[in-house]
Amino acid sequence: MASATTDLLIGKIVGILENEASAIAGVGDQVDEIKQELLYMKSFLQDAEGKEPHTEGEKTWVTMVRNLTFKAEVIVDKFMYDMYEQQSQGRFAGWLQKPIHIPKILWYRRQVAIELQKITRTIKAIPERNQRYGVGSLSSSSNDNHKWVKNQVDQSSLFIKEDELVGIERKKQTLMERLMSEERHQMVVSVVGMGGSGKTTLVAKTFTDETIKRYFDCYAWITVSQTYVIEDLFRSLIKEFHRSRKEEVPPSMSSLEHTELVEMLRNYLDAKRYLVVLDDVWDIKLWERVRISLPDSRALGNRILLTTRNQEIALYPFGVESHVYRIELLEKDEAWELFNKKAFSTYHEHCCPPEFESLASELVEKCEGLPLAIVALSGVLSSKESPTEWSKVYSSLNWQLTNNPLLKPMTTILLLSFDDLPYQLKHCFMYCSLFPEDYLIDGERLIRLWLAEGFVEQVDGLTPEEVAENYLIELIRRSMLKVEDRTDMGKALAYKMHDILRELALSMSQKENFSANYVGREMRKVTARRLSIQTTEGEISSIKGLSELRSFLVFVTSTFSLPSRSKLLKVLDLEKVSMDKLPSGLVYLFNLRYLNLRGTSIKELPKFIGRLGNLETLDISHTKIEVLPRGISKLLNLRHLLIYHHTWDDVGFKYLKGTRVPSNISELKKLQVLEKVESDGNIAGLIGSMTQLRLLGITNVKGSDEMDLCDSIQKMKQLRNLSLTATNADELLKVDKLSSPPPHLEIVSLAGKLHKVPVWFCSLQSLTHLHLHWAKLENDELLPQIEALPCLASLDLFNAYNGKELYFGGGFPKLTRLVLSNLLFLSKITIEKGVMPNLKFLFLNSCIELKTLPLGIEYLLNLNTLELVYLPTQLIDSIREGGVDRPKVQHIPKIHNYYTTSSGSTSYESLSCI
Repeated sequence: MASATTDLLIGKIVGILENEASAIAGVGDQVDEIKQELLYMKSFLQDAEGKEPHTEGEKTWVTMVRNLTFKAEVIVDKFMYDMYEQQSQGRFAGWLQKPIHIPKILWYRRQVAIELQKITRTIKAIPERNQRYGVGSLSSSSNDNHKWVKNQVDQSSLFIKEDELVGIERKKQTLMERLMSEERHQMVVSVVGMGGSGKTTLVAKTFTDETIKRYFDCYAWITVSQTYVIEDLFRSLIKEFHRSRKEEVPPSMSSLEHTELVEMLRNYLDAKRYLVVLDDVWDIKLWERVRISLPDSRALGNRILLTTRNQEIALYPFGVESHVYRIELLEKDEAWELFNKKAFSTYHEHCCPPEFESLASELVEKCEGLPLAIVALSGVLSSKESPTEWSKVYSSLNWQLTNNPLLKPMTTILLLSFDDLPYQLKHCFMYCSLFPEDYLIDGERLIRLWLAEGFVEQVDGLTPEEVAENYLIELIRRSMLKVEDRTDMGKALAYKMHDILRELALSMSQKENFSANYVGREMRKVTARRLSIQTTEGEISSIKGLSELRSFLVFVTSTFSLPSRSKLLKVLDLEKVSMDKLPSGLVYLFNLRYLNLRGTSIKELPKFIGRLGNLETLDISHTKIEVLPRGISKLLNLRHLLIYHHTWDDVGFKYLKGTRVPSNISELKKLQVLEKVESDGNIAGLIGSMTQLRLLGITNVKGSDEMDLCDSIQKMKQLRNLSLTATNADELLKVDKLSSPPPHLEIVSLAGKLHKVPVWFCSLQSLTHLHLHWAKLENDELLPQIEALPCLASLDLFNAYNGKELYFGGGFPKLTRLVLSNLLFLSKITIEKGVMPNLKFLFLNSCIELKTLPLGIEYLLNLNTLELVYLPTQLIDSIREGGVDRPKVQHIPKIHNYYTTSSGSTSYESLSCI
């Protein structure tokens, strides 16, 4: 399997050879030859991607080329490590050792040349060996097999009995109503969901319903393969339409050209109301090519119903009225019912026997409501007669998915989604299986891991982080990952793999030596390049093969020792591991790109942290580290420096306590994320040279920092997120000198007292989030300054206003979230009609003088959540059942009230009307 890492690898090897060629005896004339061989290796692996080897010889062939690529990387990385060690020793040992030092470097250079030449000779010997043993070229027959299996499954969906289905009737009724709606012009209805979710089954039962057949004059069902010939598709449409009316199919179709086929279709459909099903659409170009053959001049109520796994296709502007139906996975009771129908079809009333209940429940849970997985697994288990046999299937599910012929159709269908991924995303998807089952994967953490691994391609005009974020969005759109946690604004925070997809990813990862998950004592040797520790059982140091490990991730919190032999690590993720001291060999991990110590008890970084010259991400958030060593400035490749933790002072002034950094931190010119650093009087002026920053957070800001701080911020034209926190609740946060703020600022968080609203607020045309904490503004001048901001979606005011009234008189067109908290003197809120038309979430907290509901709340027709926390009883009583203001909130689906009981604890009640 080729990947973006192959590109990175080849570039690295060739670059070293070209740079060192003049100094390595006998290599200069061979650089081009080695480069060409490496490029052919990459092309071969890319060609092999979608083709499953059919013989053991072909498997050996692909594995050999892949292993040679990895071996080349190991050689070059070891060479770079040895070179670095020699150079470091040379610097420390002084000029007396240089005569010895230089010949040793030349020796290392010569060794890498010899090793790479060996690989070249081995590559050249492969064709001869293949010919000797009769190994042929890889064919694409596996793709044809995928298409055959998929078509067989799709066509069988047309003939499933009603009593075999679960939870489909309501969904079917919704689709039928949409298809037979009063809209007379052409309409596209998209059914979207992950592979195996029942899209085809639902559409098939709708398509074959007699009511639908009578409503339309003719209809056609087309299953779209990932590769199709448009002329063949037109011929299939013509056949299907004629057959639906029991008409003879025109015999001359096979000889017709593209234009003639389109004309035949248009003429045939001109005066008919038709229904077309396009099942499993992979590319929106299909619609653009098909639509010319589907006329709508007479507005008879024509419908196109398509299924797809890709949300981007479903949300495409088709040029006609369109609707999206997202098919949800089965609820727990529905999944249990379907499983019992299939697994215990011969039992009385399909009831699960008591001795199977525990295992059956675990298996159903593993399927997570995916109908295809439920049907396939229950089919396998229906022939197993004892709980012991069931247990064996469950414990070997990973093996079963790739080796049990009864599960082959399901695996094939699910793998179609994987096969359709761009090659860069395939490794990104498999990498997610390194996280434990049901683990909530933080999106930013995942992106930084992908970057460290080299999976992200370079795209002109975009940062690597932006490209990686697009990868993540693409995996979600394709239903390969699902969003599990969102902010109040709807932004995705955490993601999860479906258990069955994860099992498939694990199987592929093991097969390709991509990664391995350590879950017990059974692992004797690591052959994979990435290792995820998910258990405390066994002794990791006794496992062989750790010396060539590239990534090491630990998901157990107990004390853990880093394998001493893994000197070529790129990724070391020790988040939340119980450790208060770093491994002694950490500073020798020259190859390290990513170091995550978040949530550990580490108190300090080693003085020689600067030796990690390739480090791109350093996360020491929520550790006990208070000061960074001067050596941090030597990490010239560092892009993300995360160093904050939460704390409060005696009066409840919440802030993010920063970490003290040396004055030479400004030498990190590539840094994009710097949060949160503690201002010491000098840092404000020094950071102006860090012009690549996208996120900046500074704590302990004093009024005297204003000039230097504002001057520095103005130079950061790429800045998207700015967070400033004053020294304490009484310190004046001065930011008025920021006459020209960064043009792309999206998030501004200010914690500290403001003398007045900064005049530059009104110029933030890209601002989406504004958070003001402890501003204690005396005049109601904030809202008029920001009401016209076109992108503002979230406004958070915490102890930010000392006035008695807030008047929302206009604007806020995109605001969806409003938080008003600890406004101790506020007694009246007025919202004029038409203001904040898109507000969905309103949070009122500890406004002790607010005894009446906000005037105009009834105008907020899109408001779906009203959170009320520690508010006067008078206000709460007014919206209870029978209260005077109850009619004003009856359109709000969720109303939550949190209050203090007589014992001092917090209690909750729902006041929802709906």
